[in-house]
Amino acid sequence: MDFNPELNEDQIQIQQWVHDFAAEVVRPAAADWDEREETPWPIIKEAAEIGLYSWEFMAEAMMNDPTGLTMPVALEELFWGDAGIGLSIMGSGLAAAGIAASGTPEQVMEWVPQCYGSAENLMLGAFASSEPDAGSDVAAIRTRAVYEESTDEWVINGTKTWITNGGIADVHVVVAVVDPELGSRGHASFVIPPGNAGLSQGQKFQKHGIRASHTAEVVLTDCRIPGNCVLGGRDKLEERLARVREGKSGNAQAAMQTFESTRPAVGAQAVGIARAAYEYSLEYAKERRQFGRPIIQNQSIAFMLADMAMEIDAARALVWRGAWLGKHKKYRNAEGSMAKLKAGRVAVWATERAIQILGGYGYVRDYPVERWHRDAKIYDIFEGTEQIQQLVISRAISGMRIE
Repeated sequence: MDFNPELNEDQIQIQQWVHDFAAEVVRPAAADWDEREETPWPIIKEAAEIGLYSWEFMAEAMMNDPTGLTMPVALEELFWGDAGIGLSIMGSGLAAAGIAASGTPEQVMEWVPQCYGSAENLMLGAFASSEPDAGSDVAAIRTRAVYEESTDEWVINGTKTWITNGGIADVHVVVAVVDPELGSRGHASFVIPPGNAGLSQGQKFQKHGIRASHTAEVVLTDCRIPGNCVLGGRDKLEERLARVREGKSGNAQAAMQTFESTRPAVGAQAVGIARAAYEYSLEYAKERRQFGRPIIQNQSIAFMLADMAMEIDAARALVWRGAWLGKHKKYRNAEGSMAKLKAGRVAVWATERAIQILGGYGYVRDYPVERWHRDAKIYDIFEGTEQIQQLVISRAISGMRIE
């Protein structure tokens, strides 16, 4: 099928459904949970009760959608409501995506539902790749997984950092080194089942933005998991490692497989924040009067808003194209990275413009644009910084090793 940016009837209904939830439930509670810096369990529960926080929704939106657009559409609406609460609702999706990207069908069916639980028994998922000395440099990961054949167990030791839902999740997906001599090609992903005594939460971070989303260290100390908890299965892992040792291709890195599939979705989140700021500042500019007329009648304000509308539409177009190409495995020039890079830049820029339009009101917490500006900045950083996206894109378009 060809890329078609026109949404079908089901997608339009989902768009409105998520928007209504964001407008009626998420946005009114956003400032409170931002101040509290706590996981908004009551709102996650409400999302679960309507089916938004569920593995069934994720399966329909991610796996059973041939266009690839349903998830970006839903994410834009939810994050239009609030990014911190949005991440608390959608953060488990990164773990689910990691399982879906690398796991066997049996592993997907077993573990993805446990990333969500039910409205009566909420569960969370977490994807743990970054480490204190391995952020952008995935090859620097030091968390080690050693297989003990006598007990058919993996023993994992290390510390992960900047982990959404880290330590409070029921299911953790952890990227670890299985063969240090192979560098980044010697990595594998593992599922840490709920209640494992070898996994604990380290420092919880107090953040600039997305403060309703829990971010913490994950500490693994002689963490023992069954042998079948390596995603893809041990036989497939050994086959891949053998190919790499022979100098053949080992396919994508464990962490990169997940990030490649989620970058357009992350871009959609940033578009939602940017759109919230644009819509709010547009209405403000039409109502705020100075020198006897609405401030939007001043070109300096009107032109800022015109640029905001244009840049947000451009970012969304790249996100939708990236999502479609990713769904059909047609990336040629790192279009997923293009989408995430552009959307992150636009979110930061648009929210800064919104503050400028509101003036002093934009700088105080009585108005939401300062929170949106704080929330937006993370989209230049997590799941690959702005500079890492540029590196990925430049390598893709040149076919050369750019350092």
